[in-house]
Amino acid sequence: MPIRNDFQDAPPPSRPDDPAPDGRPVRRVRRGWVLFAACVVVAAAGGGLAVALTSGGGRPAATSVGVADGLHHTAVEASSSADQCGKGWTEPRAGLQVFDVHNVATDAAEVYLTDSSGALLGEIDGLGPGTTRPLQVQLGRGSYTFRCLVEDTDAVDGPVVKVAKGPAAGGPAVSPVNQHDVIPPTLTYQKWVADGFKGVLGKVDTLRAAVDGGDLAAARKAWLPAHLAYTRLGGAYGAFGDLGGAVDGTDAGLPDGVHDKDFSGFHRVEYGLWHGESAARLKAPTDQLAKDVKDLSDEWSTTRMDPLDTGLRAHEITEDSIQLDLTGRSDFGSGTSLATARAGLDGTVELLDVLHPLLAPRDPGLPKLQAALTTAEKDLDASREDGRWRAPDSLSRTERERLNADFGDLAERLAPVAVIFDIRRTS
Repeated sequence: MPIRNDFQDAPPPSRPDDPAPDGRPVRRVRRGWVLFAACVVVAAAGGGLAVALTSGGGRPAATSVGVADGLHHTAVEASSSADQCGKGWTEPRAGLQVFDVHNVATDAAEVYLTDSSGALLGEIDGLGPGTTRPLQVQLGRGSYTFRCLVEDTDAVDGPVVKVAKGPAAGGPAVSPVNQHDVIPPTLTYQKWVADGFKGVLGKVDTLRAAVDGGDLAAARKAWLPAHLAYTRLGGAYGAFGDLGGAVDGTDAGLPDGVHDKDFSGFHRVEYGLWHGESAARLKAPTDQLAKDVKDLSDEWSTTRMDPLDTGLRAHEITEDSIQLDLTGRSDFGSGTSLATARAGLDGTVELLDVLHPLLAPRDPGLPKLQAALTTAEKDLDASREDGRWRAPDSLSRTERERLNADFGDLAERLAPVAVIFDIRRTS
């Protein structure tokens, strides 16, 4: 599968617990990097979606055929003119090949290669004026069209090109989704999150009551259900803003670490409960947690999720779990980071359920994705001992390797979801 190949132009990956712009650490990753990483993962997996994402940078227009990669190359143009969009494709052929797309317009462009149904076989995003990027595709017999979308101009379609000879089947293609497609499932998910907040509020109140009553054993027992209820809302983290960081941030980026005055939320309370702090000292951070969760719940009624986040977060939740939970970096004393990963799977399942009507006809790997989710769930559940969650560092090497493999496989199979739900221009 063709992939974005401009490593030098991609932003550096941010750690999921790096500080937000206001200095508050928050569980998240950059959208642009996730989509880039998603495409790389899909390519490595060798299956699923064939959409190529490229952007930025540039090099002279290609004119050669059969260059170092051994593939047939065709130089074509991208333009706001229908006469020039796809110009240069005069000898259509089937098979694996590369189009070297050169932008002759004065503004950046997106370029799609579509089949007769409108499904995407390849895509170049952010092609700068005067630059060239390769688009590698597998074509079978059929009719194809380049679509050019230059900034501040209407989309134009180049001429229909017919491949008359060769294998009937080409590479996988996907029907693009637009913002209107994703709004209904996004609204459905928003309502689910609103309902989920009711459970979070009740469990946080139980935690606060235990701390207020000086019963730290009861507080430790109440902390995990409250945190997991919040974790299951993971698909909405991108819309939570600063309050999301206050509720579930870590100490990353804080000058005094866990002792910093700005360390707050679930993990601040967790640290105190498992490091011998008194109920009196824990009262203020627990009260603040309850207030922040209540404020977040109240704000949610007027919050509107970006439809792009609905598909993107399915991949991000798993990526966060790999980097934070499986490593124990999100553990501040309770030893329950694997339980957090398990709750993240629940949140992922909910996202996939609401996206299923759009996803099922677009992702042929969906059954294997669902099987991968089931495997990860079972292996996480098996890591419990006598009903208690074990910390990652208490697992045997075989157990750790199994979980790492499960989540690595899951990340690969979720990568096409992020790419499929990347909202594309249609006009």
